[in-house]
Amino acid sequence: MESFLDARSLSKLKWRCRRGLLENDLFIERFFQRQGESITVSQAQGLSALTELADNDLLDLLLARREPDGEIDRPEVHEVLAMLRTPGAPSIRPEERPLP
Repeated sequence: MESFLDARSLSKLKWRCRRGLLENDLFIERFFQRQGESITVSQAQGLSALTELADNDLLDLLLARREPDGEIDRPEVHEVLAMLRTPGAPSIRPEERPLP
């Protein structure tokens, strides 16, 4: 059975995942919202590998313009990439909600 990240490791992962392109941040933010506290160590390794990429290369993967190759062509990267690519309802922050 795969173990989950502890709170400290999860916090560090979230910090490392901050990106320069808003589009990448939106994909990653949605991933964390969906997964909550249930991110496994393997998924964290896959996500960490993706965050080592340049912003434009990461965006190409997220938009399925290309597939992982070379060093990042690993099962955990493919798993996380599939999770990141899964469409969903956009989240609206309380401060972004329209006034009644």
